[in-house]
Amino acid sequence: MHFQVRIIAGPWPVLCPADSRITLGGGPARLLTLRGRATRGHGGLLKHMSPAMTTPVALTIAGSDSSGGAGIQADLKTFAALGVYGASVITALTAQNTRGVTGIHAVPAGFVTEQIDAVFSDLDIGAVKIGMVAQAASIDAIAAALSRWAPRHVVLDPVMVATSGDRLLATEAVDALRTRLMPLAAVITPNLPEAAALLDAPVAASEAEIESQGRRLLALGCRAVLIKGGHGEGAESTDYLVTAETAIALAAPRVATRNTHGTGCSLSSAIAAGLARGEDLEAAVRNAKAWISAAIAAADRFSVGHGHGPVHHFHKFY
Repeated sequence: MHFQVRIIAGPWPVLCPADSRITLGGGPARLLTLRGRATRGHGGLLKHMSPAMTTPVALTIAGSDSSGGAGIQADLKTFAALGVYGASVITALTAQNTRGVTGIHAVPAGFVTEQIDAVFSDLDIGAVKIGMVAQAASIDAIAAALSRWAPRHVVLDPVMVATSGDRLLATEAVDALRTRLMPLAAVITPNLPEAAALLDAPVAASEAEIESQGRRLLALGCRAVLIKGGHGEGAESTDYLVTAETAIALAAPRVATRNTHGTGCSLSSAIAAGLARGEDLEAAVRNAKAWISAAIAAADRFSVGHGHGPVHHFHKFY
C-alpha cells in the first residue's frame, strides 16, 4: 500500500515523488515508502498520512445497450456495485430497449484493437470479461490483442441471442468464437441454448447431459465452464460449474419476474469482478451467483421500460 503524505521537512516545499524513500528524524532513522509531497515547515515530522488504496480494475469487451440494461452498461454497473473500477472496449452499438433490438452497428475491428491497446498500455487489468463480439473480424482482433497482452483472467460470455430473442452474433462467427476466444478463457458462461449451439447439439435436459456438454466444451480449450440454468424449469435455477477435476451444482430459488434483461452479462461481469479482486474461480462464481440472484429478486423494486426490464444492480444500496 502507498501513502499520501504531507511532511514538514524544512523551510521550503519539497516535492516527494511516488514511492520515495524518506528518512524521518526524531529518533532512530526509519526508511518508509511514501507517496506524496512535503509542505513548508520544519522539524522533520510526519504531518499527515492517508492510505491510497490499490483499486482492482476489470475490463469489459462487449456491445453497447442503448437502454442501459445489458452489455457494456450492465457490466460497468456490476463492476461499480462490487467495488471494482471498470474500463470498457465497445465492439458494437445496438439500438435496443427492453422490448428488443432494432439495429446493430459493428465497430470496425481495427478500432476494437485500438481500444484494447489503449486500455492495457495504461491500466493494470485484473480480469477481462468478453460479451457481445458481433462479427468474426472483431473476434480475430480481440484474440490477437489478448494474446499479445496476456491478461491474468478472461471470462467469456458467448452472447448469441438477447433476452428479447434477437440474434447478436453472426452465424458465421460462431466457429471463430469457438476456435479463437474459447482457448483464451479461464471460464466461459453459456446458458443452456448457447452451450448447445457451441456444440451443435440439442439443449441439455438433465444434469447428466449438462455435465456431459460441459466436459465437451472443456475439450475446446477453456479451463472451466459455467452452464447457466436460467432457461431451465423448476423451483430452482441451477448453474453447473464444470472443470477438469469436478462438477459443482449451484442452486438458487427461481424468481418469478419478467425483469431479467442483462442477467447473463451481469453474472459474467460479477465473476470477472471477483477474479480482479483476487478471488479464486470457485469463490468468484459462488459470490457472483449469490449477487445476481439478489439482483433478480430485487428487480421488481423499480419499473424500467415496457418489456423485459433490467435486474437491480445496486440492490445493496437502494
